[in-house]
Amino acid sequence: MTDKTLADWQAAADKEVKGKNLTWATPEGIAVKPLYTAEDVAGIDPGLPGFAPFTRGVRATMYTGRPWTIRQYAGFSTAEASNAFYHRNLKAGQKGLSVAFDLATHRGYDSDHPRVTGDVGKAGVAIDTIDDMKILFDGIPLDQMSVSMTMNGAVIPILAFFIVAGEEQGVPQAQLDGTIQNDILKEFMVRNTYIYPPEPSMRIISDIFAFTSANMPKFNSISISGYHMQEAGATQVQELAFTIADGMEYVKYGVASGLDIDKFAGRLSFFFAIGMNFFMEIAKLRAARVLWHRVMTQLGAKDERSKMLRTHCQTSGVSLTEQDPYNNVMRTTIEAMAAMLGGTQSLHTNALDEAIALPTDFSARIARNTQIVIQEETGMTKVVDPLGGSYYVESLTQELVDKAWAIIEKVEADGGMAKAVAAGWPKAMIEEASAAKAARIDRVEEVIVGVNKYKLAQEDPIDILDVDNVAVREAQIARIAKVKAGRDEAKCQAALKALTEGARGKENLLALAVDCARARATLGEISAAMEEVFGRFGTNPTPVKGIYGGAYGDDARWTGLIEGVNAIERRKGRKPRMLVAKMGQDGHDRGANLVSSAFGDLGFEVVAGPLFQTPKEAADLAIKADVDVVGASSLAAGHKTLIPELIGHLREAGRSDIKVIAGGVIPAQDYQFLRDAGVQGIFGPGTNLVSAATEVLRLLGHNQPPEGVEAAE
Repeated sequence: MTDKTLADWQAAADKEVKGKNLTWATPEGIAVKPLYTAEDVAGIDPGLPGFAPFTRGVRATMYTGRPWTIRQYAGFSTAEASNAFYHRNLKAGQKGLSVAFDLATHRGYDSDHPRVTGDVGKAGVAIDTIDDMKILFDGIPLDQMSVSMTMNGAVIPILAFFIVAGEEQGVPQAQLDGTIQNDILKEFMVRNTYIYPPEPSMRIISDIFAFTSANMPKFNSISISGYHMQEAGATQVQELAFTIADGMEYVKYGVASGLDIDKFAGRLSFFFAIGMNFFMEIAKLRAARVLWHRVMTQLGAKDERSKMLRTHCQTSGVSLTEQDPYNNVMRTTIEAMAAMLGGTQSLHTNALDEAIALPTDFSARIARNTQIVIQEETGMTKVVDPLGGSYYVESLTQELVDKAWAIIEKVEADGGMAKAVAAGWPKAMIEEASAAKAARIDRVEEVIVGVNKYKLAQEDPIDILDVDNVAVREAQIARIAKVKAGRDEAKCQAALKALTEGARGKENLLALAVDCARARATLGEISAAMEEVFGRFGTNPTPVKGIYGGAYGDDARWTGLIEGVNAIERRKGRKPRMLVAKMGQDGHDRGANLVSSAFGDLGFEVVAGPLFQTPKEAADLAIKADVDVVGASSLAAGHKTLIPELIGHLREAGRSDIKVIAGGVIPAQDYQFLRDAGVQGIFGPGTNLVSAATEVLRLLGHNQPPEGVEAAE
């Protein structure tokens, strides 16, 4: 301190706020003080950019030499439509491609499969054949463009298609540049777009490491993702710890399969979410580099490149709001600045309308220009790690390192991340954090502008992208038929049989799948050839209990809702019963889990339906369980196909008395369509669960809302 002591400052602060304690606790359990001084960073040496442990950045000059890569994660409907979108974006200043696939593709199904009628072309591009992949990159030279592909479950056929698409452009494997996500442990924890059980899934990852290290030296063989953990509700400490622990597990599997750690570890990359806690996100990226250097040193890496954490970042999807959506432009800008100040290597900025739909050209341009403006107009790229040495940032970085390391040590004590995931405790931790956050927002302890505070009296509609799922599926089915008709069937079946036998043995699965792609096998056929040996994995959600309800304690509104549940129980002779249904191939289950947890805490009997149900399976389960209401959770835009089909099956079975409500990412312009189809309650993003419960009780005949609670819109 210079001319005033810390005691003097404390006295002045106490006088200004009349003794109020200004220290606050973050969801990560970190006590944030109102003032940081040199005493808080005593003994902390962040080093220099480009030098171990890389706290201040992986390159000495960082953005002063070259700015981060601007990527926009995009893909929708058909390969033709996505290709045209990519060309427009590249012309407008985008530097790399990041491909979003539809959910049918993620789950290893061709578009003609009966389980994916509502998923084709929604939330990403449909890729069934090598022809689709070639069209996707038509006019985009794969020897000059870095391509990132978010794919985990069907990673083998997608990467095989990419390799063959390059070959047929005249690009050898050694010149292919980009990243495949290939992070299956995260899928088992939060995102659920897996296909095979954990053990064979880990083998697939090792086979990809082996193939790419031998043949594709410029290609990143995995992008270890914390992004989806934070989107599922994880705190930043949990996201950081479990992501680094996942990376440790992949390295150990690679080494166990016979690979030299320094031959493949330098091609591993990471993927983090950037949310609205500005300084926490900056410190998280700095802490991640420290932790990865420590981990890789312990695992025996010698090459400093093997210890260097390189990351892509994406601004938060869950921070975007349907309500007052132009606020999302500011949110994305703040998050983009945090990613830049934290030292990311590439960045995707979400568009303002992505809380309800895929971005339009208009919104994508704003999102992309957010990065261009930061790079070109602000001067922020002219200094390496401008927040390095900040008392607060350096202290927060160390706090995150210490707290995350404690979780990593627990994972290792349990035998590693694969065993921890199988035991289920990381997923449970994340779901508890998610429920606690939802309760804080509903109680306005955490402010979301335009949602629980500063709300608009009336929302103005915005233009959104609407994909004609039926037309896209018909076009994909026609292309599949054309490819099958034009191929050498005997050669294709021989390649598929070799892949199946390779799955039984120890041959490299990616190498065998490349042969299948050359022979024009479809994505579904390649996936099924391995499924014949590995089987298809499935789990039932287990909602957490007591977290959401525990936050309400003696709240009069909550107590009134419980009395409403009890009143229905007295009338019916049993508690009200709800099926929370997840139909289609969307594995994002945060919303469904929150509903199950909140209604369970209220006293409902909740039947948590399995993931990936068809409407017929959901209807059958609702009838078998004799539920009063089905809550259909929708995220990936399949609601206009799947929910009316569910209602139709209930009617055909003579159970029109079972009420159907819908929640999730449902654009307001679809509400009337769903109401006309028989949906009796619709709850969009940001719905207060207490208000939603009030409305559900009304539907079930309890017409007096608790004092102070209004029905949800």
